[in-house]
Amino acid sequence: MEEQRALAGFAALSQETRLRIVRLLVKAGPEGMAAGAIGEALGGASTSRLSFHLTHLEHAGLIRSRREGRFIIYSAVFATLAGLIAFLMRDCCDGHPEICAPVAAALSCSCEPSKDALHG
Repeated sequence: MEEQRALAGFAALSQETRLRIVRLLVKAGPEGMAAGAIGEALGGASTSRLSFHLTHLEHAGLIRSRREGRFIIYSAVFATLAGLIAFLMRDCCDGHPEICAPVAAALSCSCEPSKDALHG
């Protein structure tokens, strides 16, 4: 990832509402969420305010939209998010991978459902 694109991505994420939107869409996975559901999850954000933030994130390449019937569905662009992380970590460790081990461990996730999810 080039520096200017990384700067645009980080700038878009540096605002609280946009960061919350991206985190919400990451949780939603590739299926994404309808704009109305995003607004509800954010505590009833106004349509114009939400549209402003979604447009900003889409221009930065962090999310994408698609139309499904009368709904606009937004989803995270995982390749771009991974590119931002890779940009930060590109020169990690300077040949000492043990330095980056905590970062690598924090990035790994378990896709197995928790006991609460199975019984909840």
